[in-house]
Amino acid sequence: MAPVIIFMVIVAPIWLVLHYRSKRQVSQGLSEEEYIQLSELSEMADKMSERIQTLEAILDAETPDWRSKV
Repeated sequence: MAPVIIFMVIVAPIWLVLHYRSKRQVSQGLSEEEYIQLSELSEMADKMSERIQTLEAILDAETPDWRSKV
């Protein structure tokens, strides 16, 4: 019976506070700084994708069977 009381008095309130705090943060969405950072990362990913496609095209032209060696 003591573990249940300890859980209800100590653990449960802390858990509830942390749970609802995280729910509130999620519902607020991205901050302006996070949105800017996400946009920058998205642009970087697009550039990297284009570079990878270019490199693969070069490798395909110079060494057609390079994919089977990987």
